[in-house]
Amino acid sequence: MKKGVLLTNLGTPESDSISDVRRYLREFLHDKRVIDLPAVLRTILVECFILPFRPKKSAHAYQSIWGENGSPLLRISERIAEKLQQKLGEDYVVSLGMRYGSPSLKTALDPLKDLREITIIPLFPEYSSAATGSAIEAALAHIMTWQIIPELTVIRDFYQYNEFIEAYADQIRQTPASYYLFSYHGLPERQLIKGGCAEICNPVCKPINKENHFCYRAQCYETTRLITEKLGLNESQYTQSFQSRLGKTPWIRPYTDEMLTRLANDGITDLAVVCPSFVADCLETLEEIGIQAQKQWQQLTGQQLKVIPCINDHDQFIDLLVNLSR
Repeated sequence: MKKGVLLTNLGTPESDSISDVRRYLREFLHDKRVIDLPAVLRTILVECFILPFRPKKSAHAYQSIWGENGSPLLRISERIAEKLQQKLGEDYVVSLGMRYGSPSLKTALDPLKDLREITIIPLFPEYSSAATGSAIEAALAHIMTWQIIPELTVIRDFYQYNEFIEAYADQIRQTPASYYLFSYHGLPERQLIKGGCAEICNPVCKPINKENHFCYRAQCYETTRLITEKLGLNESQYTQSFQSRLGKTPWIRPYTDEMLTRLANDGITDLAVVCPSFVADCLETLEEIGIQAQKQWQQLTGQQLKVIPCINDHDQFIDLLVNLSR
């Protein structure tokens, strides 16, 4: 009997048009795990204050990275799924579904419906309710409508696995720099507290332990520690920040744009940025860092910002997915 593997990523608009971006943002922002407010407040915020304005700006950002084959995130995710299928062989069925947009999770799960076992792998290294939790909840909701529920294995996070760490270390080795900035996707502080963090540690999180092992911010700091340890970097050669904040509520700090200013003021010029909360290059890495942060850094220092690619379909990352699937 074949085994199924569901890979899921965040998603992408159908195209870079304003209408498709608006449709994608509506689905994304109405997720109760993404904007964790009461339904009425979330609807007012999204429909009255975000969707009338945000789609045009976001569409322009997507247009700056959109390729001949469409969304970079989708194309890279497809390559990851194809390579995993090749490695696992005919005893497995690998399917790719996006939490928002296409291919949908339902479309991805349909070919796995009659299988005895399914492994669900959200492609998010560190756990967050807004990304990993939402993907798992949505996948399970589809599966629970089936008459026969298969044996299920759910991968909650994988930042701590050596193959992931080595894949990112290898990417960093290919872009030597005097100083490295590890930039992770941010979250509202309230989501950390709701997830069990008694306090937002300052300036950095305590090492992973039984009390904070679910904390997204702590997992990010542990990811940085593991990668820099693998590279032999000391604390004078790197720092960490969080990007992609939305709205005026406090998000986890330090913020990436503010960190760039601080580093420039400290005299850093040869800077490389790496984004280990993403496995596939996407809007947040290609546009937010590759274009917006690049422009900011050049204005601050007159120097080129080195942007390190995500691990994408790196062989060691595929090896990790093979091991997680079996």
